[in-house]
This record gives sequence, structure tokens and C-alpha cells, in this order.
Amino acid sequence: MLEINEIFGPTIQGEGKCTGNPSVFVRFGKCNMQCPGFEVEYETPSGIKKCSCDSFYASDSAFRDEWKKYKTSQELIFEVTKILPSYKVDLVITGGEPLLYWKDTEFQNFLQYYVENDFLVTIETNASIDIELNQSWHQKLMFSMSVKLSNSGEKLSKRVNIQTLQNILSTSKTSYLKFVVDKAFIEDATEEIFQITKQIPKCEVYLMPLGDTSESIDKNSLSVIELALEKGYKYSDRLHIRVWNNKRGV
Repeated sequence: MLEINEIFGPTIQGEGKCTGNPSVFVRFGKCNMQCPGFEVEYETPSGIKKCSCDSFYASDSAFRDEWKKYKTSQELIFEVTKILPSYKVDLVITGGEPLLYWKDTEFQNFLQYYVENDFLVTIETNASIDIELNQSWHQKLMFSMSVKLSNSGEKLSKRVNIQTLQNILSTSKTSYLKFVVDKAFIEDATEEIFQITKQIPKCEVYLMPLGDTSESIDKNSLSVIELALEKGYKYSDRLHIRVWNNKRGV
């Protein structure tokens, strides 16, 4: 069963290597983390107040009744086809944490369909879940791995999976890392990123400013840019938030 929080587009990819690319997004429900340290405040349908990341409506199972369930990949493909434009777009698989569905045959069928039809398929993931990349078409997937640092509020053993990072980077040569950083976290972020990257194959590393509004991103962006320049990383803004704040479906 594929649980989908939302399908939307065409819009632009707002962050990472493909920033600005016309894209259609499929956002899966469920996550193995809650990341209370990111301090985005929200209220569940039952009225409980919590803090999490800016996609809490997909990561928190309290919203599960709002997710649409698909039994087959064909059903989901049909829904995506309804919003595909006449021009070429990327397909972005996001969440929640989409790799929770990795072992589901219908999830694999869904990904394979778009890879074999020449879409650039990006999977946005925290890369903490054990997966096997044993199909030749897996090499064509791009994994945008937003590995969580300690500012997420999650413990190290849960948020960093070196084996998965090694497997993905050894199989998919276009995949990359991105880290969310704020100006109060620069020193710790520097050390934590170093400890992670020294254990994995060399790859592109992007730093992104923490924030779920344009104003909060502005507060962190300069410090994050300075760190990227100091360490030779790349900077990724969050254009979708600058334009639409944290509005869903754009």
C-alpha cells in the first residue's frame, strides 16, 4: 500500500542540485523521524501541539487519515499523469521518508516506470534506512540525501547510517548530501559534517539554511554561505520557501 500525502506540480525544484528545474512532486506519508529540534510548531487534527520539520503533515502519522492510499503503482502513475505538462519535467519523490516504502514491489514498479521513460527521478531522503540497490536501473536514480545533524533533535544512531550512504554513493554517481544549518549551529555542524563525510565516498555537499519562512531563512543564510565558502561546500537556498513560505502544493 502506497500512502500519498500529496501530488503537485508542475512547479520548480526549490533546493539542492536541481534548483529551478520544472518538477512534479509525489510526497509520501510516514517518516522514521520527527526532528523536534527544527522547531516548526503545528497542531495535529486532534488538537495536540508539537514541533517538527516543515513537512510535519507528511511525517506525523496523526495526519494519516488525510493521506490517499494506492494499492498499485498503475493507480499512482495515473494520478501523476493527470498533472504532467506537455514539456519535460523531473519527478521528485519526497516525504516524510519515501525509503520506508523501498521494499514494496509497487513502489519499485513506480520508480522503474519513470526511470525507463527517461524522467530524472530524485528521491529526497534522510538516508537512514537500510536499502539494497540491486537493479541496474537503480543507478539512474538521484538520491538527494538530507542527513540530519544533531540540531534535528534526533540521536546519532538513528539519523546517520554510514552503510546506506556508502551504498547509495557507490551505486548512484549523481547522488549528493545536503545539510540543514542555522547560524547558532555553525561550529557543531562543521565537526558533524566532517565526521560523516570522512567515512563515505567523495560527493557533492550542499548546505541549506534552516527556516520555514523567507524571514527565518534570511536570518541564517549569510552564516551558512560563509561556512560553505570556508569548507568548499555548495550553498543551496530554499526558493520554494522564499516564494511561497511553507504553503503546500507548490
